Amino acid sequence: MSFLITRDSQKNTEDFARKTFVRKYESVENEFRNIEDYQYLLRALIQKDGLKNYKDYSSVLNDLNKKRNLLAYSWYYYYNEVSGKTETNSPLSEVFKKTGNIEKSVPLQNNAAGHFKDLLMTRKDSLYWVSYDSLLLPDKNTLYYGSAVSLDDLHQYFINVDKSSNTYAYVFTKEGICITHPEKKYLGKNIFDFTDIKPKDTLTGKTKSGYTEGIAISEYLGVEVTRFIKPLKTDNFEGYTVVNHVNFIIDENVYKVKTYTTYIFLAALFLIVTVFILFQRSAHIAYKEKEKIQSEKNLLLVENEKMHKAEVINQLQQLKNNINPHFLFNSLNSLYMLIGINKDNAQKFTMNLSKIYRYLIVPPKENIVSVAQEINFIQQYMELLKSRFDEELNFKVVINHQESLEKRIPYLSLQIVTENAIKHNIATIDQPLEIIITIEENGIIVKNTWQLKTEPVQGEKFGIDYLNQVYGYFKNNFVNISVDGEYFICFLPLMK
Repeated sequence: MSFLITRDSQKNTEDFARKTFVRKYESVENEFRNIEDYQYLLRALIQKDGLKNYKDYSSVLNDLNKKRNLLAYSWYYYYNEVSGKTETNSPLSEVFKKTGNIEKSVPLQNNAAGHFKDLLMTRKDSLYWVSYDSLLLPDKNTLYYGSAVSLDDLHQYFINVDKSSNTYAYVFTKEGICITHPEKKYLGKNIFDFTDIKPKDTLTGKTKSGYTEGIAISEYLGVEVTRFIKPLKTDNFEGYTVVNHVNFIIDENVYKVKTYTTYIFLAALFLIVTVFILFQRSAHIAYKEKEKIQSEKNLLLVENEKMHKAEVINQLQQLKNNINPHFLFNSLNSLYMLIGINKDNAQKFTMNLSKIYRYLIVPPKENIVSVAQEINFIQQYMELLKSRFDEELNFKVVINHQESLEKRIPYLSLQIVTENAIKHNIATIDQPLEIIITIEENGIIVKNTWQLKTEPVQGEKFGIDYLNQVYGYFKNNFVNISVDGEYFICFLPLMK
């Protein structure tokens, strides 16, 4: 009986350790993605306006961060190539000076999709994890910008995240540098120097589970633990998460029970049976309660994730609901103008509008469609506009990459861009408006002749704002707009 209880307890402990490891890993991964989302936000703001408002963006973000537990400090460093002058809001930026103390920083390898550069920097006996990017400005001036997180703050933050009495976690980089640990003295140290972890323990690709598991002695608690190591990869970080679970083994000692049974067998037997039944019932109740609490906790996590996704989808749905009336109102305005000019063309316009509007009745759920669908729709739409403009409008579609027709772009993106071209530019017989759509391997180029109207146009950025929000939701590149000579050019990136 003692052997069976011990074996079952060991199995339950192992199963519970794996469940705890998964929960702990997910909480650590979630916090690293929160840091990464902040870096994406900073990049989007800086690249949007370049040199115009970077000081204000940095100041506002730092004010907002004061309300969070984990402070990701936003900074900038501007270097003027002509005058040699620099401007910065953080002493950490000294690493970019030509005479800076480079030896105080340690670069981190990062080949992930985020394309941020990372380094660990020491300043006044404190370690900082610095992520940065650069923007090359006119006259060869350079703007460095990024975020910095104090490893002391990161250490204090993870102490209070997902507390567990018998589990602790820490994170180290591909180079083996420890950036989080419940023991502060290990921050910035090489993981292979103060633990018994070997490089082979990180070879998780050879395991079906995606992580390695083994028994080790904790460098923090000095007791036996079950150690799990799993890669931690985000768009801007590559490293490993280690979760140590302290092993508690129930070792039933029945020696005294056997001794007592030799003297008072019947009384001891009755006592053992009674105690065993009570123990089993108590353990069963405790286990059920524990399972119930765990189940409720998991349910809350799932519900929270559903609510978050529902909120994002609802925002896209609101944008989508604005697009269809916007298109319909513009079409009705065109029809109103056409009735007074040519009634026959107005009737043809109405029939084409009814056919085209079938495409708008059931929009896609995710707000993205295939390039082939959008090309087919824009050709029908331009036929519709021909009823109104005739010789004032020249339209052409060029397909340079046939495979790109199977890729996807935001719903109604081509209609939005062509509508903007017509709305903002002059189109007459003497000065016709030319619109050319070219399908390339990585995107669609929409260009039109640059002949702006003199009067102001209302609602200039509604369509472009909608496209940028759709691209932002799918973490893709944003719409790129430029003017090249006599043409206004809009580049729409393709999504797989």
